[in-house]
Amino acid sequence: MDELSLVDLVMDAGVTVKLVMALLMAASVTSWYMIFQRFFYFRSAGEEMLDFEEHFWSGVDLAQLYREGNERAADGEIIIGVEGVFRAGFKEFSRLAQQSDMDAEAMLEGARRAMRVAMLREEERLEKHLPFLATVGSTSPYVGLFGTVWGIMNSFRGLANTSQATLATVAPGISEALVATAMGLFAAIPAVMAYNRFASKVDVYGKRYDTFVDEFSSILGRQAYALKSRQRESRQ
Repeated sequence: MDELSLVDLVMDAGVTVKLVMALLMAASVTSWYMIFQRFFYFRSAGEEMLDFEEHFWSGVDLAQLYREGNERAADGEIIIGVEGVFRAGFKEFSRLAQQSDMDAEAMLEGARRAMRVAMLREEERLEKHLPFLATVGSTSPYVGLFGTVWGIMNSFRGLANTSQATLATVAPGISEALVATAMGLFAAIPAVMAYNRFASKVDVYGKRYDTFVDEFSSILGRQAYALKSRQRESRQ
C-alpha cells in the first residue's frame, strides 16, 4: 500500500473512525514529545549526579559545598537531584546544630527526615509524564480497536443496501477501519517501551538517592556526636 492510498483510506473513513484516528495521532505526537523531554532530563540528571558525587567525595568541606550551591541558587540556578537532597539535609542539620539542647540523635534524625522529603520531591520530578505514557501504552490499542470495530460494523451495515455482496464491496471499508488499529499500535508501542525504560531509570536513581542519604547520614552522625562531645567538654 503506498502513501497515497493510505491517505485516501484515512480521508474516506467515517466520522467516528476519523475522530478515533485524530485522537490516536494527538496521543502519539504528545507521547513522543514527552519521550524526548524525559530522555534529555534523565541524561542531564545522570550527569549532574555523577559530577556532584565526584565533587562531594573529593574531600571538599561540606559547608563550602553548601555555600557554592547558595551562590549558584542566587544566580537563578535551580538545584535539583542528589545535590538538592544534600542541601536539604545539611541545611536542617546546621539549623538543629545551633540548638544547644538538641542531642546528636535528634539532629541526625531531623536531617534524615529533611533528606527523605527532598528525595521524594526528586522522585516526583523523575516520574513526571510517566503516567501519561503508561495510559497511552495501555489504552491506545483498545481505542484503535474501537475504531476498527465501528468501521467494520458500518461496512457490513452498508451491505444491506447493495444487491450483491462481494469482497470488493466490503474490502475498502474494512481497510479503512484497520488503519485505526494500526495507528493504535503505532501510538502504544513507543509509549510502552519508553515507560518501561524510564521507570527502570527512576528505580535506579531512587536507589542512588537512598544510598547517598545513608552515606551522608553516617557523615552527619559523626559530626553530630563530635559536636556534642565538644559542647560537653566546654561546659566542664
